[in-house]
Amino acid sequence: MRRLTAIFIAAALIGLLSLAYWSVGRQKAPEKREALGVNRILAGAPAAGFARAVAPRRFVFPRDHGPHAGFRSEWWYFTGNLTDGQGRRFGYQLTLFRVALAPQAPVRGSRWGSNEIFMAHFAVTDVAGKRFRYAERFSRAALGLAGAGGTPLAVRLEDWSALESAERPWSMKLSAADPEAGMAIELDLRSLTREILNGEGGLSRKGGRPGNASYYYSMPRMATSGTIRVGQESYRVSGLSWLDREWSTSALEEEQAGWDWFALQLDDGRDLMFYRLRRRDGSADPHSAGTLVTADGASRQLRPDQVQLEAIGWWTSPASGVRYPSVWRMRIPAHGIDLELTPRLADQELAASFRYWEGAVAVRGRAGGVGGSGYVEMTGY
Repeated sequence: MRRLTAIFIAAALIGLLSLAYWSVGRQKAPEKREALGVNRILAGAPAAGFARAVAPRRFVFPRDHGPHAGFRSEWWYFTGNLTDGQGRRFGYQLTLFRVALAPQAPVRGSRWGSNEIFMAHFAVTDVAGKRFRYAERFSRAALGLAGAGGTPLAVRLEDWSALESAERPWSMKLSAADPEAGMAIELDLRSLTREILNGEGGLSRKGGRPGNASYYYSMPRMATSGTIRVGQESYRVSGLSWLDREWSTSALEEEQAGWDWFALQLDDGRDLMFYRLRRRDGSADPHSAGTLVTADGASRQLRPDQVQLEAIGWWTSPASGVRYPSVWRMRIPAHGIDLELTPRLADQELAASFRYWEGAVAVRGRAGGVGGSGYVEMTGY
């Protein structure tokens, strides 16, 4: 899910979309509209005719970095922890979602006609400035307003974009700006690892019913450099980014309420992804899972019984009144991991059409263990 917000946030657009609402190329979420809950949007069976993730498949790169027709939803999910030359810290998120309105595009004579809607979330965490900024956009894939594909790959929503700049090592150029929020990024990303397949050879099961799954891979360590602007100031930054890629036609099962997703880059070269699906009674769903990548690039699946998660601090949003875990302890005894995860800023809540908490975290190794940085996402609270 970096993501799982990704497992289902893009699918959530199906519950939001109506052609009347999206009649203009660009829309922003109305400021006073109540954010929709994950259970209300994502419950129920998926629409008929879409492809389902039901069995492992053969991944082919760089082709699979691009879009996958026939699936209902797909996303390119970039996050990162960066610093400038003086040690000033920033986090960022740029997420582009593609959502199909029907399994096959109908024949239309109008140039406005489209079978796909794109959504994007853009956020910057300015740690020293103690401010979290975010923006949201929507557009139809018509008239050049939005789209994904091509060789080299280009994913765009108006002037927010992720453009492939090299095939090996796979590299991307990210660009986004929002004058109202007072933020912008121009970043170059270069992969330091191979593509990591999550789950069963890239098949990530999210529930017990056949097809409640996604195809899911990560680029967990991408060297990053460029500029971040907050307010009137621009900063030259560098650090590490993480890319999650998923495509699916999945829906939450009735007993699932939300998820907690962790993407951590440890200082010893290991990378760790884990998502805990939460049931309505607060317990962990047995389909929770993760991946541990060693410093030499080997990956190991993580079962839910191998990962011990404990919320040891809480924060209540002054905007929504929602209470989120704010400090986590994560233990994976079989791999000698004992971590404490603390938000760089407490308030990294996106009160967009789909409300969730997503933000940069500091990773401290307990008992002298290894630390690092990462991103955490929490939905369904």
